[in-house]
Amino acid sequence: MTCLAGGVGAARFLQGVTKVIPPEDLTVIVNTGDDMNLYGLHISPDIDIITYTLAGIVDEEKGWGIRNDSFNFLEQLRRYGHNTWFNLGDHDLATHINRTILLNSGHSLSEVTDIQRRVLGVKTEILPMSDDRFETHIRTEKGLIHFEEYLVKYGASKPVLGVEFIGGETAKPLKSVIDSITESELVLVAPSNPIVSIGTILSLEGVKEALATTDARIGGVSPIIGGIPVKGPADKLMEGLGYEVRASSVALIYKEFLDHFVIDEEDEEEAEVIKDLGIDVSITNTIMKTIEDKVSLAEKTLEALAR
Repeated sequence: MTCLAGGVGAARFLQGVTKVIPPEDLTVIVNTGDDMNLYGLHISPDIDIITYTLAGIVDEEKGWGIRNDSFNFLEQLRRYGHNTWFNLGDHDLATHINRTILLNSGHSLSEVTDIQRRVLGVKTEILPMSDDRFETHIRTEKGLIHFEEYLVKYGASKPVLGVEFIGGETAKPLKSVIDSITESELVLVAPSNPIVSIGTILSLEGVKEALATTDARIGGVSPIIGGIPVKGPADKLMEGLGYEVRASSVALIYKEFLDHFVIDEEDEEEAEVIKDLGIDVSITNTIMKTIEDKVSLAEKTLEALAR
């Protein structure tokens, strides 16, 4: 089984999936458009939140980082006069330092990701979508800014005028990404931002084609409930690109390859619109507050795809 994923919503969903199926039977393809170089370090936010979550060490209260982490490095850096807008805990910092050391010694991002997930005891295979440079930038009235700056530094407060994928024209998906999609029996699309988490993966050459031609059943979970994103700025991004902020708009983005879409009970009235796109629909609670919620959503998604 393969899952396309990015960010906190995906990490929570994957917690449930790995309780329903053996974690080693799952491959996760992760957005790397959030990757950036900060303080000379290569930071991969989506890879890390998914790795930490599946390793059981994530700070679930914050929704990022490592549980019970300290922030001595950041405090000292602040004393030196640096703008510490991006929170890095001390144990989290070790991940980025190790990644950067390995990358500088000639390892690819996919090799580093595999090394680090194994060290942390994660049985699920985690694949960066690409080993090539790929950064998502948001166009605002003040120009282009990296997505993480838009999200964290500016609190996603600026209107979105456009989205640009820096390196998108030359970045290639991993061969294992395409193989995983074409060889799986089931492919899941996690409840992630359809523009800057899943959209980045879909933008890579050959990915949409692999999804459209695979024999796998493909099912997604809506990240939108009642016109509001469960997490993150999907609403501003969708509006900025001309989409209505609705579950059916997400289904429309995935129309070329999606077989089944799971939406929240609050969006029941959208079911017929989605069915008119040629996509089957399941309606259930999609809010994941507890591990029971996560497992229930995973079970219902997999049951729907088995029909």
